[in-house]
Amino acid sequence: MSHDQSRNIRLPAPCIVDNGIVVNKQDMQKLLSDLNRVRYLYKQDDRLISEGEGFVLEVFADPQRSTLVANHALYLNIQSFDYLELQKFDQQACFTLVQDVFHLQLMPLSNPLQEQSNRTLNAAALEAVVAEVLSANWDVQIDDEDNFSL
Repeated sequence: MSHDQSRNIRLPAPCIVDNGIVVNKQDMQKLLSDLNRVRYLYKQDDRLISEGEGFVLEVFADPQRSTLVANHALYLNIQSFDYLELQKFDQQACFTLVQDVFHLQLMPLSNPLQEQSNRTLNAAALEAVVAEVLSANWDVQIDDEDNFSL
């Protein structure tokens, strides 16, 4: 095989299941966007700097903005990190964002499967409320029309 032919060979995209290193920023953003409540550890050279629990409010990619963790809220800028290390400990997912010697480790406290079923229930409840409001609105319009026909 010549050198030119070897350049045209496309390797398949990586498949990462439970453990691995994610370097693609879009993949990092996709993984982190599903997080809600998390326990976080912020370390420098394996020395714990800060820890706590919070809620991931935003995951974005902007080289001009910071990653912010304060008041139990996490705003994660994937541009703040070199890569994401995905691990699984005792059936628990762990997402470690790495930037040089700094590590922001996130352990989910909520389950996406449960969150999805709650969203479905909330959507169904919302649809029922909207249907009820629309029905009540039609009733009011019909009553108004009846009053004018007298």
